[in-house]
Amino acid sequence: MKKFNFRKVLDGLTASSPGGSSGSGSGGGSGAGGGSMHPGATAGAAGTPRDEIQETLTSDYFQICKTVRHGFPYLPTALAFDPVQKILAIGTRTGAIRILGRPGVDCYCQQESGAAVLQLQFLINEGALVSASADDTLHLWNLRQKRPAILHSLKFNRERITYCHLPFQSKWLYVGTERGNTHIVNIESFILSGYVIMWNKAIELSTKTHPGPVVHLSDSPRDEGKLLIGYENGTVVLWDLRSKRADLRAYYDEAIHSVAWHHEGKQFMCSHSDGSLTLWNLKSPNRPFQTTIPHGKIQRDGKKPESCKPILKVEYKTCKNSEPFVIFSGGLSYDKACRRPSLTIMHGKAITVLEMDHPIVDFLTLCETPYPNEFQEPYAVVVLLEKDLIVVDLTQSNFPIFENPYPIDIHESPVTCTEYFADCPPDLIPVLYSVGAKHKKQGYSNKEWPVSGGAWNLGAQTYPEIIITGHADGSVKFWDASAITLQMLYKLKTSKVFEKQKLGEGKTTAEIVEEDPFAVQMMYWCPESRIFCVAGVSAYVVVYKFSKHEVNTEIASLEVRLQYEVEDIITPEPEIIPPFPDASSQLPSLKNLSGSTNTVACEGMMKDSIPCLSVKTRPVRMPPGYQADLVIQLVWVDGEPPQQITSLAVNSAYGLVAFGNCNGLAVVDLMQKTVLLSMGTLDLYGSSDPYQRQPRSPRKSKQFAAGLTELSDSPVSLELERCKSPTSDHVNGHCTSPTSQSCSSGKRLSSADVTKANRRGPGRPPFRKAQSAACMEISLPVTTEENRENSFSRSRSSSVSSIDRDSKEAITALYFVESFARKNDSAVSPCLWVGTGLGMVLILSLNLPASDELRQTEPVMVSPSGTVLTLKGAVLTFTCLDCMGTLTHPPYEVWRDPNSADDGEKTRKRKLVMHSPSSSQDMGDHQFAVICSEKQAKVFSLPSQTCLYVHNITETSFLLRADVVTLCNSVCLACFCANGHIMTLSLPSLRPLLDINYLPVTDMRIARTFCFTNEGQALYLSSPTEIQRLTYSQEMCDNLQDMLGDLFTPVETPEAQNRGFLKGLFGGSGQAFDREELFGEATAGKASRSLAQHIPGSGGIEGVRGAAGGVIGDLTRARIALDERGQKLGELDERTASMMASAEAFSKHAHEVMLKYKDKKWYQF
Repeated sequence: MKKFNFRKVLDGLTASSPGGSSGSGSGGGSGAGGGSMHPGATAGAAGTPRDEIQETLTSDYFQICKTVRHGFPYLPTALAFDPVQKILAIGTRTGAIRILGRPGVDCYCQQESGAAVLQLQFLINEGALVSASADDTLHLWNLRQKRPAILHSLKFNRERITYCHLPFQSKWLYVGTERGNTHIVNIESFILSGYVIMWNKAIELSTKTHPGPVVHLSDSPRDEGKLLIGYENGTVVLWDLRSKRADLRAYYDEAIHSVAWHHEGKQFMCSHSDGSLTLWNLKSPNRPFQTTIPHGKIQRDGKKPESCKPILKVEYKTCKNSEPFVIFSGGLSYDKACRRPSLTIMHGKAITVLEMDHPIVDFLTLCETPYPNEFQEPYAVVVLLEKDLIVVDLTQSNFPIFENPYPIDIHESPVTCTEYFADCPPDLIPVLYSVGAKHKKQGYSNKEWPVSGGAWNLGAQTYPEIIITGHADGSVKFWDASAITLQMLYKLKTSKVFEKQKLGEGKTTAEIVEEDPFAVQMMYWCPESRIFCVAGVSAYVVVYKFSKHEVNTEIASLEVRLQYEVEDIITPEPEIIPPFPDASSQLPSLKNLSGSTNTVACEGMMKDSIPCLSVKTRPVRMPPGYQADLVIQLVWVDGEPPQQITSLAVNSAYGLVAFGNCNGLAVVDLMQKTVLLSMGTLDLYGSSDPYQRQPRSPRKSKQFAAGLTELSDSPVSLELERCKSPTSDHVNGHCTSPTSQSCSSGKRLSSADVTKANRRGPGRPPFRKAQSAACMEISLPVTTEENRENSFSRSRSSSVSSIDRDSKEAITALYFVESFARKNDSAVSPCLWVGTGLGMVLILSLNLPASDELRQTEPVMVSPSGTVLTLKGAVLTFTCLDCMGTLTHPPYEVWRDPNSADDGEKTRKRKLVMHSPSSSQDMGDHQFAVICSEKQAKVFSLPSQTCLYVHNITETSFLLRADVVTLCNSVCLACFCANGHIMTLSLPSLRPLLDINYLPVTDMRIARTFCFTNEGQALYLSSPTEIQRLTYSQEMCDNLQDMLGDLFTPVETPEAQNRGFLKGLFGGSGQAFDREELFGEATAGKASRSLAQHIPGSGGIEGVRGAAGGVIGDLTRARIALDERGQKLGELDERTASMMASAEAFSKHAHEVMLKYKDKKWYQF
């Protein structure tokens, strides 16, 4: 275990080597700060750090792998069910397959090509799945391992796959193509049979037109030797596989979409493009013996009912003791334009129409038997919708739906932000569940969820985990994420504190966002004190307290005026920066001298001092759970809309909430409900401003103002981002100082405006340092919003690295902590650390009343300490470590129910937990401040403010997220970079421990939702509907196999019913059907090599090797070894045979030469 000596490090820092022991080669500067140190702190004044800090983490503790994916499969295309294993598979347009079993069994696999999945077919009770994809490739997946892998692939070269069918307990897969041909594939070897049913042989010779692609294939339930082929144009052929000729042909003048058999094999039903269902009898195939248009209006004059929308799929399922079920999707009348997508269930004479919220992609009827020739006894219908999965109970006459146990409603409203908490207090999950359970819906089926396959156990990881998602409609969801599962605990609707927006009012109110005005932009949660804070897109903060009791009360609200003080006055005189105003001042110290250049006129008058939304004024009933304690709203200032909130922090022990935006900072007292501080960023510096912002050059050109811009979530080009952060324009390790332009123009940008704004590319030289009014540019491309669901931010600015925060100095990070505010402090005191978009760190001192009683009445003083530290790039995160290098948690108030009945003096007293011991002897005489910006990380020793370590994380990109996390009882800094790198650094020495290019930021959703948490866990939104969790802990990677569910469990295949002597004699073909004999190479020959190419998969020996573990693993390994040995012996055998063959050929050749020249004399050669 490596130990670090601080004195040696400090000696190294004061020498001329770049960056001390940062291990980073800190770009160019010598001394402690690599050229970016504030002059006020020198490397020599180190305080008195302890000699040694033992760092236990090494690079061996880290490895990255994806763990599990939650949520609804994005853009689904196909559905399959194994009736014996009881597992469900869903294919998607992106080539992904999700396999679901009992809750906890949820597996994600991805085809490398990324081609859409057309169809899925289980090998029933075999632990395998066939997928057909849009690039005309068939894949065979092995499900007998925890992470399914491809065993074989077969790529069709000349024909396009349209439909597949695999009969139960058969190893021959029928594949229909666009040309109308049917091919047969051996599932074991994944090689094409020479047996082909050509379209021109299947249809009558007299037919002059092509029948179209194959849309259906199925074998007759009565006789496996008969294959029913449905062609798109309305032709159906029953093909006799033995005699290789058509048994019957049926023609209908409407296109066919699907075909379904009656289990006896004497009838079949077709669904058509005119909304009709036709029922055919094998004995009279000339015309259908029944034609119905279920939703067609019957004409009075006895004509055929009018045609309807196409019936895309029909299923015909029989019951022993009741009428058969006919279930279909589509087929509604054209005149009902606003009718929602529907599933129709016809049972006898009763017709039930189930309306769906989203279009139907596919549906399947679940039946008691896997045998197609028995009474089917359907008990449920699985309906796959574009954005949901529902299961309907067919056993009850009102067809209720089952309560879905999977977390597939993550995207109910688009996710706008996420937070992840591992190892949180264990009592939280049951408490949140108990308040959330009261909101459960009624009316679900009382039966068990039918998809119950697979096996899942808790595994070794037992600590509680909670994921919080914020949504576009203002809702917040708390999820139990323990042991790599996900279950919803509690839902909070933050929009309930505001009055509802009435239609048509939008233009006259002070709204700044056209849609989703309640979208959650930021969340701050303290699990210990249970205080929860939300920042919304319409520039407001709501503080919630947790209570188990219902309460009826008014919502307290405050309005805060934050404006950017310095205007762009065109005058040569220097501007005077005022000193730090009085802490209790609630109004800005400077008024707009010049007025605003881009004011928003509304109904002929200028908006001022009005918030964007109106808070409810009447008493509101608040159910148990999170109850709004205070709403703080930013108001319009002189016609300028309030800017969105970019940072948020709350502390229950201090009773304070702080938030900032690109104009400045506000601090609010939660206990007294008063505004303590509200001022522009420049005023926070007072006389400590490191940038002399006095001479301002006259600038008459119209400036770029980020209005209501939106960043598309489609994959974006990140070329500009490679070298610049979105929040700062660096010059020789320093940031150019901000300009004083107005931050919002209240309009959307066109892409042309952005082009103008981004005129200076990376090729042009940066501004010189003296040119302090340099305009800062946006580095990520800004496009107009194309897709509401995919929008990165429905609003003016984003919480990710302040992407369109313009050139002002935004407040990007806030942190309440017990710390040394000034250089000469001898003890820690309450502080607020403030980080800005230009890499400045300011420390504000908080003077809190001493006793509990005084805290309710005496004012809290917030004052500048004068301390200013600097980094490159916008500040992302702060943390304090004590002198031993362990994490110092900010103090908190122990949770107590604000509405509990016992109101005695003793119970009402606040109980505070101060993590830092009060006496300086226990605490040590110094602490470490860890500060990470989007470019670099620094560790300062406090109170001396010496920079001990600096690590330049990235020169060419910028960090999107940085968190200080605990792992294996130690701490490290985890970073996610815009170029896709995930990194961890040791603390306090900032040694790189892990750096892997893992996750390219292909769209802004990843950037917005990525977050790290303790115990080596992280997550991000991989699609608008799915959460991807990953781990960067080696230990968790090693234990992952034990934590994942098993998809395949040994289950006996049910026995076929005894059909009875007479039925066997008269009701079907007597002879057994041997597919091997018909389709095998001996009879059918080999298929043309150019038709399809066989590709061996990676899921063979390697896949089994991954699944091996324990005693079974040893047997598996032995089997693998035998297989490998067999393979090698086979190869050796082949090589020997080929050598013998070549030796024989050589001998033959030699013999021929000898015979040729045997009788010739030497002079005849």
